[in-house]
Amino acid sequence: MSKSDYPYAPDEFDVPAPEGAPVGVYRAPRSGWSKTWPFLLVAVIFAGLAVGGVAAISGGLGQKSPAEADKPAAEQPADGAAAEEPPAAEEPADTEEPPAAEEPAATEEPPADPATDLTALLAAADKGAYVRVLNDGGPAGEARTGKDALDAKGFTKTKAEDYPGDSGLTATTVWYTENRKETATAVAAILGIPAEQVTQAQVREGDVVVVVKSALAPAS
Repeated sequence: MSKSDYPYAPDEFDVPAPEGAPVGVYRAPRSGWSKTWPFLLVAVIFAGLAVGGVAAISGGLGQKSPAEADKPAAEQPADGAAAEEPPAAEEPADTEEPPAAEEPAATEEPPADPATDLTALLAAADKGAYVRVLNDGGPAGEARTGKDALDAKGFTKTKAEDYPGDSGLTATTVWYTENRKETATAVAAILGIPAEQVTQAQVREGDVVVVVKSALAPAS
């Protein structure tokens, strides 16, 4: 196309550029807003990023861990304050030992029965009474054993011999004459003869007669 055929009026682009100037570049004049808004956009973006970062950090610091979230409220420490340790359990006071059990007082022995106490019986007996010890089927020499036991207790008139004939008794027996019961009871106690085997009877000789039918058990 020739210049004569160009339908448009000449303008500033048809004017040849000075030597060394850029060719083919066209830029319309820029307004003040078009120069300012990119800086405002960058400032807004950075401000938003800053606010978001601060919020994220603050939320991370105040957020509870899963383990803490599962704890009961009483176990979780209050914000901004360290959890107080529970007070140490007080040690129980030393309990006083119970008083030692008192030993029971020694019981006094009951007074001796005068009917069985040998000392009391000997005190009531007449040790000068005539006592005969007669063996009537008892072990050999048992009459002498009885005499020796009586002599050892202070009797001064005793005699040991065999029974003349058969007494008809089945157990050792003590006979005594009238008013000789205490003496007969003492003789029976010395020789180990039960009190129920002591009886009053008519005797031909002596104050007390012991008829021996078995082994005697003299008191020590």
